[in-house]
Amino acid sequence: MSIIAAKLKELGHSLPPPVSPIANYVPCVRSGNLLILSGQLAGGPDGLAPAYRGKLGAEVDLAAGQAAARQCVLNILALVQHELGDLDRVARCVQMRGFINTRPDYQQMPQVMNGASDLMVAVFGDAGRHARSTIGVAQLPLDSAVEIEAIFEVKP
Repeated sequence: MSIIAAKLKELGHSLPPPVSPIANYVPCVRSGNLLILSGQLAGGPDGLAPAYRGKLGAEVDLAAGQAAARQCVLNILALVQHELGDLDRVARCVQMRGFINTRPDYQQMPQVMNGASDLMVAVFGDAGRHARSTIGVAQLPLDSAVEIEAIFEVKP
């Protein structure tokens, strides 16, 4: 078992099957030593859970938003695993961009995104520390509460 797979198991997480794109795009692109991932929603093997649908500050509370952000990271890592064959080939998480489906007056977007950032650091340690943007949006595909994109540096 790889180091990162063991860490995920220790944290109580398992990776879902990689999610197929819902439109005309590819889930990830490799360019040199970078792996750029398309935005991932908070869906699991059974689709998007009702707890992860809707707007933060309305139908979705902070705890559910953070859980949705963690599920996005698990979906991201599933794609990385599929593309690289081994999460130990990740040199570092370079950047994550979080899109949070919010009411116009919602102020806790950074705390929602911390659900994703905290998991990335827990899994990869210092190599999981990343640059980040968090953006509130009026709507996301499938009414997802959160969508996250990521860029990783990979080992040859």
